[in-house]
Amino acid sequence: MLKLRLTRLGSKKNPVYRLAAMENLSKRDGKAVAYLGNYYPLEDSKVELKEEEILTFLKNGAQPTRTVKSLLVKAGVWAKFEELKK
Repeated sequence: MLKLRLTRLGSKKNPVYRLAAMENLSKRDGKAVAYLGNYYPLEDSKVELKEEEILTFLKNGAQPTRTVKSLLVKAGVWAKFEELKK
């Protein structure tokens, strides 16, 4: 099963996260199926997302983690996904 989750990049005390589509049982920083965006928590919570690819993965059954879902809600991608489900 695929999960949409964050992988950590950046140096010590300067985190940068990538939104990745990964297998459920893989390691946090393991091999990803696809990279779908970036999250910069120290830069006013800046988020860059590839919306079309994210919607494709969600339509095919990928499950987001709680943190990723909150990022998608803030960016408005989750509302688009809910509209597509109807």
